[in-house]
Amino acid sequence: MRYIVALIVIFIPLSVFAAIDTFEFKDDATRDRFNELTFELRCPKCQNQNLQDSNSPIAADLRNEVYKMVQDGKGNNEIKDFLVARYGEFVLYNPPVNETTYILWYGPFGLVVIGIIVLIAVSRKRKRSDQKDDSETHLNNDEAERLNDILGKGEQK
Repeated sequence: MRYIVALIVIFIPLSVFAAIDTFEFKDDATRDRFNELTFELRCPKCQNQNLQDSNSPIAADLRNEVYKMVQDGKGNNEIKDFLVARYGEFVLYNPPVNETTYILWYGPFGLVVIGIIVLIAVSRKRKRSDQKDDSETHLNNDEAERLNDILGKGEQK
């Protein structure tokens, strides 16, 4: 039992040392381009992480692919086009505005406009109902006298 505990104590800290990708670049501009691209491209498996932050195997493969393409001197648009052709526009965090992405780009504005229209309609309806309630609560002179008579008789009893 001691040996099992000793092995656990020895090997658990080793799991802390994760593999870190180390890439060597010829200059800082190339490193910045690589970091920018891996930050702008989404991991196909993780769906909500960029290539830079993801630990999935496919993200590591794509980081290596982007590194090779950057080292070969390919432009940012060429690299993005290659990945879009392979994985679809899903890999882009900022997809282009086209027929398939109109709802993605303009949908939130449409929802805001609809919300404003609903708020205006509700407030107008509330104002009308408040005005209607005010006119219904006012009594004419005959009704006021009758009410005073009824209330006065109720107090005398």
